[in-house]
Amino acid sequence: MKVSNELPGEVPAQGEGGCAPQADAGTLDRARAALEESVALELSETFRLLSDPGRLRLIAALLEAEELCVCDLSTVTGLTATACSHNLRLLRGQRLVRYRRQGRNVFYTLDDDHIRVLLAVARDHAAER
Repeated sequence: MKVSNELPGEVPAQGEGGCAPQADAGTLDRARAALEESVALELSETFRLLSDPGRLRLIAALLEAEELCVCDLSTVTGLTATACSHNLRLLRGQRLVRYRRQGRNVFYTLDDDHIRVLLAVARDHAAER
């Protein structure tokens, strides 16, 4: 992605490819500030993790069952227990799932309702096609 060296608020006479900006400077400033770089990086990592079908199946299973152990998640997703554990560790690192131990078993659940909303919106969007 090419980043402009223009100063904020400065409107170039002609943009890339001979295109002149059509919006006013205030609109361009608001659009430029719409997503801070640190937030963009965090969101892109979340979406990167959600781009894997196996991880999406793990999240969907937890959405339906509330809480499942790794063995049960392996059974319902078709992933090996090792693959489940690896993917759950990645999801946990991004605070999408959390776990609790009970003896030798580890039970997973979604970390909060934000991931539920995110998956619901994505499902609705996919169903519109």
